[in-house]
Amino acid sequence: ILFDSFPGWQVNATVYVPLDFKPPFPAVVVPVGHSGKQFVNYQLPCQYFARAGYLAITFDPPGQASEKQPGNDHFLDGVRCYTIGETSHQYFVADAIRCIDYLETREDVDGSNGYAMTGVSGGGTTTTFATFLDERISVLGPSCCLSPLSGLRISQCYAACPEGSMWRRFADGIDSIDLIAAALPKPLLLMAGEKDEVYQIEPTRVLAEEAAQFYQRAGYEDRFQFFADKSGHAYTLEQAKEFTQFMGKWLNPSGNLVLPDITSPDFALNPYEEVRCYPETSVNMRSITYDRFKKLKISYAKDSQTIQKAASELVAYNTPSENLKARITEPFQIWVHNWQQVLLEPEEDIELPATFISARNSKPGPILLHFDDEGRDRLLIRQGILAEAVHFLNRDIQVGNVFTVDLRGWGDSSPALYPYEIPSWGGQDRFFAYASAALGDSVMAMRVRDGLQALAYVRSLSNCKDGRVVISGCGVGGMVAQHVAAIDGNTTGLITWQSLLSLATLLAAEHYDWPADTFVPNMLLHYDLPDLISSLSCPVRIISPLDAMRATFPDETLQTIQKEMPANVQIYNAGETEIISEIRNLIEYT
Repeated sequence: ILFDSFPGWQVNATVYVPLDFKPPFPAVVVPVGHSGKQFVNYQLPCQYFARAGYLAITFDPPGQASEKQPGNDHFLDGVRCYTIGETSHQYFVADAIRCIDYLETREDVDGSNGYAMTGVSGGGTTTTFATFLDERISVLGPSCCLSPLSGLRISQCYAACPEGSMWRRFADGIDSIDLIAAALPKPLLLMAGEKDEVYQIEPTRVLAEEAAQFYQRAGYEDRFQFFADKSGHAYTLEQAKEFTQFMGKWLNPSGNLVLPDITSPDFALNPYEEVRCYPETSVNMRSITYDRFKKLKISYAKDSQTIQKAASELVAYNTPSENLKARITEPFQIWVHNWQQVLLEPEEDIELPATFISARNSKPGPILLHFDDEGRDRLLIRQGILAEAVHFLNRDIQVGNVFTVDLRGWGDSSPALYPYEIPSWGGQDRFFAYASAALGDSVMAMRVRDGLQALAYVRSLSNCKDGRVVISGCGVGGMVAQHVAAIDGNTTGLITWQSLLSLATLLAAEHYDWPADTFVPNMLLHYDLPDLISSLSCPVRIISPLDAMRATFPDETLQTIQKEMPANVQIYNAGETEIISEIRNLIEYT
């Protein structure tokens, strides 16, 4: 069966109809987890429900091993939704609810007592969220998907998936027990595998005990049960049997309970071709997000003050801390410069390593403040761009100061390997992106605030003349630099190179090569990076900006963009020599 969930977005459902019972049938929806409906976790339970007298409907989730893969990778495409203030979970949940709409069109379905929903892993998560968004769901059975957030998702740093880490979920205290309590008074069978490789059984037992207390105190003790299967991370026929017995109390209270033999050889997988529906895939998570961005862009403010205010509010920045803590080493002479290591503490328990290279025996002057997501010292080593720009080793020109800092999660502040980084869907950037979004304070916002604190510290140094600071950045550091310059509004100049041109390029591209934490939640509700840099009044140089796959744009494309920019902003392609020259020009070497 094919039907729309969003306009043009097709749900590819397979319906299992009982042959040994007379209609109308009670019905159960089986959302698929991060897999495909052709596999054992979905086909066999649906077969069991049908043999027990229930019409069952299952459907593929976006992406994964399903028919709906293009533009629906819930890791790569799910984070795109953050930028426009949405969660990718809407696509998983809406498909499940739309299945109920479809069931209500069938004459062979009896929905008088509501509908059951059950699923494993991501399918169980979909079940849990859909339940309190649709009153028609009267019985639920999530499996292998719930445990206290304090364990797996927080202290063990499991990135999991963006759809489960919607904006402010952690900040608003929406834990697994809250999801269960929100289902009250609906009957709930919580299922788990004693050998589950992801959601370990002991934390789930603790959750089940707490949930039982909630149901008991609410006067619905008989409506909550916990079943620990002998399985791993799976939905077995044992679980299907247990859920059939459970949901029958409410969906089919007057009928004869039938529990098929789970050892029957009749339970077998149908060939994949028999369950395929061939949905249209041109409308997907990525295309919908990009279309919504284009509509948002029309309403963007044009004046600099409004854009800069929006940026400041986005990163929750007020004013620099007057009590910024910093530790700095004694100057160490290195040819005609001094070398110092600094530890900034922008907030309690956050330490940012920095390197300060200052000219010896020269008057105070402008300072170059640099951000680099690949490490603060990368462009100092072996007379790199930063060293060359401040005339390191040049005895004839003893001027030039550079302060380069590792913002949180970069360089020396990068965390050590944690176990859940090892699978293909792991990674620090994904954990940072998902967890900080759920905290309601994106890691990029944290880095921008760090950068603003670093700017305030640099201005306080005796080497800095009249508070003049040029800000530079490359890679994702360029994105931070642009925000710092715009929010501060008083920098001497801004230069970025090999940095992302815009978030719009990430939304439009089929593939991208930027970390997940580049997708700043809610940013595209108000502005994109070109809007931000156009709000600046200081000299701005955007050199060799990159597209979604970190490739430079053709000169013709940048020339077209340049026409939309104010006179103080220059965007063009150039090499290291030109970058060094532009840095020197901005910090007014003589």
